[in-house]
Amino acid sequence: MRVSSENKSQSCSISGEHLWEWWQWACQCIPETEKAAGRAELKTFLLAFSELTPLDLTLHSYRSQPSLPLRLPLAELSYRWQQRWQQRVPLQYLLGCAYWRDLELTVTPSVLIPRPETEELLEWVDRWVPVHQQQGHWLDLGTGSGAIALGLARLWPQVQLHAVDRSAAALAVAKINIQRYRLGDRIHCHQGSWFEPIAPLKGQVQGIISNPPYIPTAMIARLQPEVQYHEPHLALDGGSDGLAAVRLLVQAAPAYLLPQGWLFIELMAGQGKSARAIATATGAYQQVHICPDINRVDRFLVAQCH
Repeated sequence: MRVSSENKSQSCSISGEHLWEWWQWACQCIPETEKAAGRAELKTFLLAFSELTPLDLTLHSYRSQPSLPLRLPLAELSYRWQQRWQQRVPLQYLLGCAYWRDLELTVTPSVLIPRPETEELLEWVDRWVPVHQQQGHWLDLGTGSGAIALGLARLWPQVQLHAVDRSAAALAVAKINIQRYRLGDRIHCHQGSWFEPIAPLKGQVQGIISNPPYIPTAMIARLQPEVQYHEPHLALDGGSDGLAAVRLLVQAAPAYLLPQGWLFIELMAGQGKSARAIATATGAYQQVHICPDINRVDRFLVAQCH
C-alpha cells in the first residue's frame, strides 16, 4: 500500500543492516537481462533519497551504522522501486527530477524527460548563431519542462525567451523550473498551440528552437514501455509520417522571424532528408542544413531566413 503524503513528510531512518537487506531485495526486483543498468539506477535512486555517498553504496560501508536518515519511508521507497520494474515507470519520474546540461529539472509524467540529444541541439544553436543575434526574442516551442528555454537563457544573458506549450500541466512544470533558477524576468510562458499565443511577435523574433513530437503514430506502440506507457503522447506523436509538427514549424516560422532569423528543430533519425526538402520547398530560407548528433546520425534541422 502506498503511504500517505502525511507520513511521507515525516523524518525516517533505518539501520544500516536493514538497508543492506533492502538493497538485496531491490536487486532481486531487477530483471536478469538488465542487472548492470538496474544496479546503477538503484544507486541513483538511493542517493536521491538518502545522505549516502556513491562510495558508501559501492562498498556498502553503511552496514555498521545504527541509524541512517531517509527522505521517504522505506515502504514508499519499495513502492516506487517496484513501479520502476513492474510498471516500467521511468526513473526520472520516480525521483521527480532529471539532470540535463548543468540543470536539475523537475519532471512529472506531464512532460517529456529531456534527452542528451537536446543538449546537443543547444550546442548547435550556440555554434551557428553569431553574437549579434544572441539577443532579442527567441522562442522555445513545445517547451515541456522548460529545458531548452532555461539552457538558452543561461547560455546567452541578453535573450528574452518565450516558452510555449499546449499543455497547462507541462507549463506548470516549466514554471517551477524557471522559478528555481530565478529566470522569470527573462523567460515568459505562454499556453497554446505552437505560434498561436505569440501572434503579437510576428516579424520580431530572432530565432526559434523546438524539440517537437516526431515519432510516427504507428511507431509509438513499438517504443520501449517507459516511453510508450508513461511519457506524454502529445510530446511524442508526430502524425502519420512523424513530420506533421516539422511541416507546421518550417512553414509558419518565416512570418515570425526577423531577416536572417534562425530556426532549429530536433528530428528523429532518418528524417533529415525529408525535413531539408520541406524547408527548401518554402523558398523562405537562404540556407538549410541537417546536422548530426554525437553518433553521426542526422538529427537537427538548421535553417536561416532570407
